[in-house]
Amino acid sequence: MADNREPPASSDDHPNDGHHPLTAPLGRAAFQGKYLFRDVQAGIITGAMAVPLTVGIAMMSHYPIKVGLATVAFASFIGWINAWFRPGNYIGAPGIAAGLAPVLAMGVAAFGIENMAFVIFLVSAMQALIWKFNWQKYILMAVPGYLVEGLLAGVGLKIALKFLEFTYELPLAQESPDTFWNGARIQMCLISLAGFAMFVYLFSKFKDTQPAIPYFALIIAGAMLAQFVPVPMLHVEDVDIRVALPVPHFDSALMWAYVIGFAAMLALIDVIEQVMSNAAIEKIDPLKRKCNSNNSLLAIWIANMGSSFFGGMTNLDGLAKSTTNKLAGAMTKFSVLVLGIVIVFFLIYSQFLEYLPKFALAAMMIFSGWKMILGLVHVSDDGPYALMLATICGALVFKVGIFEGLLIAMAIHGLVHYMVYHNADKLPNKAIIRKYLEKFSSHGGAGGPD
Repeated sequence: MADNREPPASSDDHPNDGHHPLTAPLGRAAFQGKYLFRDVQAGIITGAMAVPLTVGIAMMSHYPIKVGLATVAFASFIGWINAWFRPGNYIGAPGIAAGLAPVLAMGVAAFGIENMAFVIFLVSAMQALIWKFNWQKYILMAVPGYLVEGLLAGVGLKIALKFLEFTYELPLAQESPDTFWNGARIQMCLISLAGFAMFVYLFSKFKDTQPAIPYFALIIAGAMLAQFVPVPMLHVEDVDIRVALPVPHFDSALMWAYVIGFAAMLALIDVIEQVMSNAAIEKIDPLKRKCNSNNSLLAIWIANMGSSFFGGMTNLDGLAKSTTNKLAGAMTKFSVLVLGIVIVFFLIYSQFLEYLPKFALAAMMIFSGWKMILGLVHVSDDGPYALMLATICGALVFKVGIFEGLLIAMAIHGLVHYMVYHNADKLPNKAIIRKYLEKFSSHGGAGGPD
């Protein structure tokens, strides 16, 4: 496995490299020969871990698995190319975000998979505007981080319950129309429980050194078990990845309004998650290099726009894959290029994915959902109000819907602030409005990309 000892930082690896790309040597974020072996090793390990996660998120999003794989491969190549000129971070690994899966599934249900290409194109156009004028800092002020954590907790619960079905699913030959709970189903539940327990134990043991080990172990153990015990296996639909213009097919003005609102929500969540991921990636960077979130947004909207031309999904640098990338030895974005090549292999030879038992995939996705729910623990550091509102947001997202839940939570947040200013501070309405405007203007005007 990877040698996790960090080499000493040279003058070329100064933290300012990522934050001032115009003064840093071009390409330092994309490739350095002295780190070649480490980056290749990290890319292979992270790619192998990313494959089952991509499969699960694509299924949750109601997208074909091969489309999900193509999205990650394309985003990986764009991320590596972008690192030559405007590096956002040095070790972030792109992928389709679990937190956006129910949002995409909602879009597929509302607009049809044939219209989602245009929706993603619209999302990327909005993100291009956010990047151009550096609006992400204002978005983060308008939507508190703890509300995003609450949203992700609600989404995590949706993911966990969705894949819970796989833990007791039986092969068609063993399904009984008369009895739900039979010997075969109880056996399947016990197998799933044992697989999940093994995964959690290995993750707790290796999360700080080799977090890919539980994924490898569960996949290998599941594939071996499937040779002796009949269990449901993953099926990969054979779809063609075709390049075409993302042309919409909407026939009403009301639908257009809904599409624009939906795309705005998707764009905002994508941007906020990327900025939050960059803050975490900066902390785990082996050479303590600074991240530039606006440069990361550049890579995201380009990848999303390109993805819309083959019916792909949205992407961002996920923290789980980025952490694995770091612990596996990554030092530059060349590891992401290798990751993309690994994904392309399984995209071309997708038949190998059908050796993955569904219960193993369920264990990984339920664990991912649980980790998103546990994000509420970090919110407690912001105080009881933040924790309460984040919990309410999570419950609303789970029960009412992602878009509606976030809007209601933001409305509650605004109402509470208004009541505090109006009743406790005895401020008139005009003074309250001025106070909100000063909060945004105090951070300076919107500038162009760094």
